[in-house]
Amino acid sequence: MKNIWQEREKALENQYIFRQDREKIEQMRAETKEKLIRELCKDRCPKCGDEIEAMTFRGVPLDKCPGCGGVWLGPNDLRILASKDHRSWFDKWFKGENEAPETFE
Repeated sequence: MKNIWQEREKALENQYIFRQDREKIEQMRAETKEKLIRELCKDRCPKCGDEIEAMTFRGVPLDKCPGCGGVWLGPNDLRILASKDHRSWFDKWFKGENEAPETFE
């Protein structure tokens, strides 16, 4: 009888250790995956994957993708740009320098 209880105890202990190891492995996989994503996607466009280029617009540093034309701002960059003569930069940036501004009737 003693042997059966010892075997059961050992089986439950093994099952507990197996679950603990499996959770640790899953956590390590998730951490490794996140680390790889951050390393491989650094300085890459989130839309198309091309390498983004640093540029300066009106004294504010921006990141621009040459592939799709996407522009990324830092946390305070839009606020800084908005405080600088918003009418001229906004029209040039979003409507293009060659296009005439739209008129509303």
